[in-house]
Amino acid sequence: MRERILCYALRYHGEWNKIAKAIGRDEEWSPCACAYDFVTLGEPGYPEAFAALRFPPWIVFYRGDLSLLARSCVAVVGSRRASGEGIRACARTVEILSRRHVIVSGLAKGIDACAHRCALERGTIGVIGCGIDVVYPKENAALYARMARDHLIVSEYPPQTPPLAAHFPWRNRLIAAAGSALVVIEAVPRSGTMHTVSEALELSRPVYCLSRSFLERIYTGNALLIQQGAAIVLDEDDVKEI
Repeated sequence: MRERILCYALRYHGEWNKIAKAIGRDEEWSPCACAYDFVTLGEPGYPEAFAALRFPPWIVFYRGDLSLLARSCVAVVGSRRASGEGIRACARTVEILSRRHVIVSGLAKGIDACAHRCALERGTIGVIGCGIDVVYPKENAALYARMARDHLIVSEYPPQTPPLAAHFPWRNRLIAAAGSALVVIEAVPRSGTMHTVSEALELSRPVYCLSRSFLERIYTGNALLIQQGAAIVLDEDDVKEI
């Protein structure tokens, strides 16, 4: 089954529904080669956190140490257009969290990149929405290389798959699943961050949200999440409780 799933993943560029249909109708397949490590649903070593999803990835391509997913993980997310205060808050939050948890994020610019960089001395996992060999955004090339070598990058998309817009909301379920909790640094309404929060809530993961000034209109997503029941993080002592 492993080689069969790989064949379908390469044929359909990692699209979950198309792979499911190919399996269901026992579509013709032939052995394929892949230059990157991968694990398929149902085989030993497949991440338990992903197996529990309603739509678990048929295949997980990875670079680095897959065993990091078996450790205690917390997801940290936030705006791509991060503010200076957001970057500082993220750095301090991750410095505390990474003492006990592996930090999971999406390798995007802004808060994601900050979270990964601040966890490089301990452990971090990047969940990407493109091929496992595709660096996106390009400005994160050095970060990507360091994580692929010393930490972990995962994707359900095979090599050379471009970063299409539709991939990222679908990818967010993996970020939510990988962490035992989700921490929101700063959020814009109707954003990828808010979508990841929805995925976390569907999985019954606790959501923690840093407080923001009521004068900062752009990051009202934080206020909305707190209003809707997210646990508010007021200071470093609250972070230590996560």
